[in-house]
Amino acid sequence: MSVPDYMQCAEDHQTVLVVVQPVGIVPEDQFFKIYKRIASVSQVSIRDSQRLLYIRYRHHYLPENNEWGDFQTHRKVVGLIAITTCNSAKEWPQTAERFHGQKEVYSSTLYDSRLLVFGLQGEIAEQQRTDVAFYPSFEDCSDVEKRVEDFVESIFIVLESKRLDRATDKSGDKIPLLCVPFEKKDFVGLDTDSRHYKKRCQGRMRKHVGDLCLQAGMLQDALVHYHMAVELLRGVNDFLWLGAALEGLCSASVIFHYPGGTAGKTIGRKPSISQAADAGKRHRPGAQEVLIDPGALTANGISADTSTEIGRAKNCLSPEDIIEKYKEAISYYGKYKNAGVIELEACVKAVRVLAIQKRAREASEFLQNAVYINLGQLSEEEKIQRYSILSELYELIGFHRKSAFFKRVAAMQCVAPTIPEPGWRACYKLLLETLPGYSLSLDPKDFSKGTHRGWAAVQMRLLHELVYASRRMGNPGLSVRHLSFLLQTMLDFLSDQEKKEVTQSLENYTSKCPGGMEVITLPDGLKLPPVPFTKLPIVRSVKLLNLPVSLRPHKVKGLLGQNISTASPFIYSPIIMHNRGDERCKKIDFQWVQGDVCEVQLMVYNPMPYELRVENMGLLTSGVEFESLPAALSLPAESGLYPVTLVGVPRTAGNITVNGYHTSVFGVTSDCLLESLPNVKTSGCLVEVIPSLPRLQLSTSLPRSAHTPQSKEELSSSVSVQLFNGETQQLTITLENIGSEDIESLELTSKIVNTKEKVFGEFLSWDLEDAVSHLPLKPGQAVTLTVCIKVKLDFSGQENLLQDLNDDGISVTGLPISSPLRQVLKPRPETKSVGGESGKAEYSHTKILEAVLNFKYSGGTGKVEGYYRELSLGVHVDVEPSVFFTRVSTLPATSTRQCHLLLDIFNPTEHELTVSAKNNQDLVLHASECQRMAIQVDKFDFESLPQPDQETVRFANPKQLEEERQHAQGCQINSKLGICWSIISFY
Repeated sequence: MSVPDYMQCAEDHQTVLVVVQPVGIVPEDQFFKIYKRIASVSQVSIRDSQRLLYIRYRHHYLPENNEWGDFQTHRKVVGLIAITTCNSAKEWPQTAERFHGQKEVYSSTLYDSRLLVFGLQGEIAEQQRTDVAFYPSFEDCSDVEKRVEDFVESIFIVLESKRLDRATDKSGDKIPLLCVPFEKKDFVGLDTDSRHYKKRCQGRMRKHVGDLCLQAGMLQDALVHYHMAVELLRGVNDFLWLGAALEGLCSASVIFHYPGGTAGKTIGRKPSISQAADAGKRHRPGAQEVLIDPGALTANGISADTSTEIGRAKNCLSPEDIIEKYKEAISYYGKYKNAGVIELEACVKAVRVLAIQKRAREASEFLQNAVYINLGQLSEEEKIQRYSILSELYELIGFHRKSAFFKRVAAMQCVAPTIPEPGWRACYKLLLETLPGYSLSLDPKDFSKGTHRGWAAVQMRLLHELVYASRRMGNPGLSVRHLSFLLQTMLDFLSDQEKKEVTQSLENYTSKCPGGMEVITLPDGLKLPPVPFTKLPIVRSVKLLNLPVSLRPHKVKGLLGQNISTASPFIYSPIIMHNRGDERCKKIDFQWVQGDVCEVQLMVYNPMPYELRVENMGLLTSGVEFESLPAALSLPAESGLYPVTLVGVPRTAGNITVNGYHTSVFGVTSDCLLESLPNVKTSGCLVEVIPSLPRLQLSTSLPRSAHTPQSKEELSSSVSVQLFNGETQQLTITLENIGSEDIESLELTSKIVNTKEKVFGEFLSWDLEDAVSHLPLKPGQAVTLTVCIKVKLDFSGQENLLQDLNDDGISVTGLPISSPLRQVLKPRPETKSVGGESGKAEYSHTKILEAVLNFKYSGGTGKVEGYYRELSLGVHVDVEPSVFFTRVSTLPATSTRQCHLLLDIFNPTEHELTVSAKNNQDLVLHASECQRMAIQVDKFDFESLPQPDQETVRFANPKQLEEERQHAQGCQINSKLGICWSIISFY
């Protein structure tokens, strides 16, 4: 016997073997359909008896295995059911002849046989025969199971008669010597009359009767016969049959202790369609539950008194003894080279028993012994089957890694060099089955949780083999998926050289078959999930960026309250704070605008030892229609954190969620979702997109400034200008609509910032009516606006450094004097100290005025929703002193209504300037020159100025009232004098 039945288990010893085979040409699907129905009759309750007969069906059984039927009767083919098709009476004789020929193969052991004929109708089919059943078709055969039950009962009758015949002690009759095939030549010439020979014959026969009793459902009798056989055979050192007797004793005890069976399957399970359909494999129906009733033992004269159970307990081995006897039996089998199959099957049976007893370590010892049993020259298919079964048995006892090892050996055997057509598909399928044993799965998500499980070196080897097997199968898509998985999950364990080799291989594969995010479904239904490259590059943080200052939307204040109604009335609520703690779902407190480019900043780094090229990197979003603008980047080797900005344009309004990003690396497209990246820091990924707003671009006639006014607001741009005190400058601003929406509203406000100086008059003034008249401003159109910059500051406190020109004069403050508008702005050299006097450097001291022009504009659907944009222009003015009045005195004039006003005027500038007044001759002052100017004016009447009412005087600050009075008097003086200055060189 050269081919072991790896599916054997201890309870198979109580079954009778029936072979079901086709005769002639029978469609395979129809054969297995009938075979399945036949095999469903796996146990039959014998009439007039409480015994059960168990049947084991096979559709393929080697005749040489049948020769071992005397050694163990469950190996003997005792029944044959032939299935054939016959369409006419002419074919019947040939069919009957074939059936007889089939019976001849197993004639030495057959108890009974049946022929099921399908398709024959007529006179022949109407004949009543016990051994032949006729059916019109494969569909019209309702009583197949009943026929099989009758057939099994006939087998039982023969079995029972043989048991009774062999069990009866016929003294005087010579007991034949039962032999296994390889023993026959050894017993030629032996003395058949010796005591030793007779005891051997008796022992073997006792063992044989024990087998028959076990098959006939008489468990107690079988135990008794096995015990007697063991004693007899041990006395004559008949080790092979002693091992068989011990194994029989173990099998009977297992049937008693474990009525549910040891096959590892559900009780009473029927053979599946897949088992029946595989004609090339040995079929074994599942184990059935054994029900033994003590009353059944009375059927053949054994006393049914209370000692029955006592006897059973005495003869039956304990669970521990079963294993010891199995060890002993296997050691005896091991003495015979030709009993390798018997030894191997005994090991398998013992392992199944130990698996039920949960004694995994001892079971592994039996399996280790089975590995080294030499069965001679095995075919490659037999080797694959052997290693596969070893793998299943190791899995059964919980040795998952050992199971995976043998499964992998079986996979490699499928593509051994000696096989003319290597089975790469079978190899690949077996390799996939090894993954759980090595703590591997095909889902990369399993590797993002906690520490790495399993031996990385072994896992990488296995993944490489999967890649190679898929390539040899002609499936480059599978190779790409497995290689991507290897690179993603084993990156930390790859050496620099291995990283280089793996990525080169991946690029070679993806040049023929690019990798993507689709799920790959294998023919057997297994699904391979996509493998996103979340480590190439590694992303550490994701931050959504606000729009530039000039593009940020603002809500009209009156409409803000609409969104507050849903807010909680509580200052702090632990439920709100800790209930939905996912930062990624938090809404960000700024808005994006439909149609404007939005930015997300990622901090990434490259873990590879060489430059990493990332192509087509963009954002993955949901909520609104979003146009991602992909970027390509090249990260240096082991780059450290590196900022990458990804941009896109939301095309509709609503709430948008940034779910992740997509990349293309080494030809593999990846969708990396933030929810599967627990180590990524983010301040929130949900932002509101408001309806589209117009965009305004601002340009000015003055140069841009390096000075930025110290304003709380961020400025879009800034201009600077240098003016003398009292000078006026015009600033022309061009506003262009560079967006896609009409500008429907425009407002302009100004604010002086960060100045301690008192400004007289309006610093910035404009007329917006002309610009507003051009609204709505279409995209691409522009409008201009003129802003007057007029500086009037108080430079008092510096004139006292001058030498006194008239000690009798009255010292006055440096009143701000207006000047003609200077049309041309010329660059002015830096201020230098004047003359040789050290104090004169103070006269060129400049003061700074800063202001912000704020443009509010809106339009389109954003305006309907109550949003607008702001554009801020900073104005930086360096103010230099122009004219100082150092002394003021008066002289009487010829008229009593007039007087002469004497002014000592000092020019602190580096330019020659002209001072003029109403009805007076111009006065020319050189740089740093001081002259007196006489002006004839009407006397001032300050009493005519409007006085504040009593209510205002009562509640106002006295200091403030005094300042207002002086300001009013100063304005009256200025209007009557009309003093202006101009710098000659500027015209």
